[in-house]
Amino acid sequence: MKKIKFLALCVITAGFVISCQKQEVFKEAPQEVAVTPTKDQLIKLNNLGVNTSDVKIDKVTFPDGTSDNFLISGDIAIPVSGLEKFSDLEDVANGNKQYRTNNLVSSGNRNISVIGYTGSGYALTSKMRTALQWAVNNYNELNSSLNFTLSFSASTNADMVVYNNGDSGGGGSAGFPSGGKAYKWIQINQGTDAYNTNVIEHVMTHEIGHCIGFRHQDWKSRQSCGQNSNEGTAGVGAVLIPGTPSSDRADSIMLACFGSGEDGEFTSTDRTAINTLY
Repeated sequence: MKKIKFLALCVITAGFVISCQKQEVFKEAPQEVAVTPTKDQLIKLNNLGVNTSDVKIDKVTFPDGTSDNFLISGDIAIPVSGLEKFSDLEDVANGNKQYRTNNLVSSGNRNISVIGYTGSGYALTSKMRTALQWAVNNYNELNSSLNFTLSFSASTNADMVVYNNGDSGGGGSAGFPSGGKAYKWIQINQGTDAYNTNVIEHVMTHEIGHCIGFRHQDWKSRQSCGQNSNEGTAGVGAVLIPGTPSSDRADSIMLACFGSGEDGEFTSTDRTAINTLY
C-alpha cells in the first residue's frame, strides 16, 4: 500500500532547534505573514546554515504564550529576538552528515522523568496516553544508559512534558538537548488522534528522539516527505553516528515524514544509533 506522506515541522527556539514530525502535505493551512525579514537577518540565517530561499515571519504558539519567529520553508522557526544568540556555522571536514546534533544528554541527566499532560486545554487523549506509554517502553527496552519514568498528571514538573497542542493535522514537535539535559516540551497535534495507536506511538518515539539529540535521518533532502529540501545544520550540527547508514533513504523512525502504516517500533539501525550514543 502506498504510504501517505506528511510534512515535518521544525522549530528553532532560544538555543534549541525544535523539530517536528509531520503535518499533512495536502492539508497544510496557509500561515499569515507578519513581517518581511531584513537583509541583515537573512545574512545571519544563511551563516547559520539555513536555507533562506523561503523565509517569512510568523507567530508560533507555545504553552506559555506566543512569539514572533522566522518561518523557513514552512518547517523551521527561529525566534526573531534570539537570532543573534546563535553562532555562525563553521566548516566541517567532508561536510556535515546525519543523525545527531552536537548536543546530547549528559551522563548525570539520563534518568528522565516524563509526564503525559492531563491538564485542562492540553490534555492527551486516551489513545495518545497509550501511545506515549508504548514509546517510553521502546526506549526502556534498549540496552542503553537512558532510563525513562512515565506518569500522567497536570503537573509540568518533569524532564519531559508531552501535551496536546490542539492543532489539526497529524504530527508533533520537540526540541534538542541543551546544557546536558533533554529538551522538555513535546507537542502532539490533536489531529494525530485520528490515526491508529501504532502511528501515534511512532510520532511519540520520534519526538522523544529529538529531545535526546537525534536529527532527521533524511535532513539533507527530506525525501520521505516527497521533497528535495535541505533542512540545514542550523548551528546545532548534523553528525553521522558510527555504525549507522549515511543514506537519507535508510529506514528509520527518525525519517522526517511518516506513513499511515507505521508500526511505531525502532529499526535495527535506530537501536544501533541509540546504543552507540547512550
